[in-house]
Amino acid sequence: MTDALKIVRRASVEGGQWDEQTLPLLRRIYAARGALSPEQAQPKLAQLHAPELLGGMPAAVELLAAAIAGGKRILVVGDFDCDGATACAVGVRGLRLLGARDVVHAVPNRMVHGYGLSPSLVAELAVLEPDLLVTVDHGIACHAGVAAAKALGWQVLVTDHHLPGKQLPPADAIVDPNLGGDAFPSKALAGVGVIFYVLMALRRHLREQGAFADQPEPDLLALLDLVAVGTVADLVALDDNNRALVAAGLRRLRAGKGCVGLRALIEASGRDARRLTASDIGFALGPRLNAAGRLEDMALGIELLLTEDAAQAREIAALLEEINSERRAVQQLMTDDAELAVSRALLADDGQHPAAACLFDAEWHPGVVGLVASKMKDRLHRPVIAFAPAEPGAAMLRGSARSIPGFHVRDALAAVDARHPGLIDKFGGHAMAAGMSLPLERLDAFRSAFEQQVLATLDPASLQRQLLSDGELSAAELDFRHAEALRLAGPWGQGFPEPLFDGHFEVLKWRVLKERHLKLELRLPGMAAPLNAIHFGGWTGNDPGRHVHLAYRLVSDDYRGGGAIQLIVEHCAPA
Repeated sequence: MTDALKIVRRASVEGGQWDEQTLPLLRRIYAARGALSPEQAQPKLAQLHAPELLGGMPAAVELLAAAIAGGKRILVVGDFDCDGATACAVGVRGLRLLGARDVVHAVPNRMVHGYGLSPSLVAELAVLEPDLLVTVDHGIACHAGVAAAKALGWQVLVTDHHLPGKQLPPADAIVDPNLGGDAFPSKALAGVGVIFYVLMALRRHLREQGAFADQPEPDLLALLDLVAVGTVADLVALDDNNRALVAAGLRRLRAGKGCVGLRALIEASGRDARRLTASDIGFALGPRLNAAGRLEDMALGIELLLTEDAAQAREIAALLEEINSERRAVQQLMTDDAELAVSRALLADDGQHPAAACLFDAEWHPGVVGLVASKMKDRLHRPVIAFAPAEPGAAMLRGSARSIPGFHVRDALAAVDARHPGLIDKFGGHAMAAGMSLPLERLDAFRSAFEQQVLATLDPASLQRQLLSDGELSAAELDFRHAEALRLAGPWGQGFPEPLFDGHFEVLKWRVLKERHLKLELRLPGMAAPLNAIHFGGWTGNDPGRHVHLAYRLVSDDYRGGGAIQLIVEHCAPA
């Protein structure tokens, strides 16, 4: 079982129907991702799958239409991550656009209520006296919470995208693309995408009922900036449907048409809205919104997304910047702890990585374990679950799992739960990420059961770390024109990965930045001018050598400007 990283070039795909405007490089990249025409490469909103194909949609629309017609109070309950916050904002904004006069919202506090619609959260929300409760980005696993809401006489609509269990909650209607049994082709919708689809179906229903006969029809496209942010941040697969949604949202953000809160967040993050990409959402906007739910209260993030006051938005964005800085510091400390624990385990186990890792520290923060699991998954290339006390000193643990391609972590937890009833208190999630809770006293038993499940089902070949490359770039392709074309050719992301290239270079100069990063000046045969490159986190204490084999991304160098480019190095090895 080897841990050495291997660069593998994608297979060349011939054919396709392209226009003259599509560069040969882009044709090659798109084809390698299964897109053989401009329509497949950059799908438009007109290509979206019909909302009516989603199971449960008629019942959901009837509930919402009746609530709007009757002037009923609608309570939208979000979740404490970026997808949940944007979904809540889309739900509130969209329902108001469609005529709902009494819409309120709420979100659980991670430290107080735990995940989703819990009975304790329902008890607190009773003072709001809603007639209809709508969950966004959760609910499919919240049986007790939905039952508690129903017991109070409320109607409940669940909108979610997580995988359902064997039984469904007792809601009046459920819309979830992963329920199965419907004709909706895209199972990768994020929670914010699901509620957006519900609003589209509701608008069509209201249109057919003549609700807009005497007024302009509400423009739901105004919500796509939020849909884009939530979709990218939740790391769902960017299939054709999601790429159409994200691309449209990015166009709004680049044109300065995003909501006040997102514009303030872009400014606080130091990004240029006119050049915003899906990568900027993933690495700048999403983490800042997520920070509120991890260390504070996501109500703050939702307030940012709902405000129409630019001054208030700037104040909240500045506060989220501070919280995110604190989150980064906490994350780094926890990651350092995790790496130390792994190093000790390797020393005690002849240096062999286990097939999976379950990490725990009594001092860790439950809001950051998902980030630690993700970091360690990337370092180890193994499924990782990181645990922390649900609150300081608590005996109940909250765990966050991250997986690698080829291993469905939510299904693995379901298998462990089936074989060892009562070992896990609660769990849920996706193929690549999941959450769970269990008492500290059961952690060792769970660790053993989970590792056995991984060994029994994971193909050892999946443990070979690989970087998929789109091949070499010629000297003629290493220019600003191609860098800008790559930037605009997305959106890139999960399931439609950003182009990565590899090649051999001569190192002319190098220096260390901030004790961690490696700045390089490179030569490629056939190029007159040297190439600038940076390898974030690439300083290992050793000279990189005169000749190197790099895996890299080609980007415009915004710092230098004037048509400059640079290579962002993902992996460096001696040539």
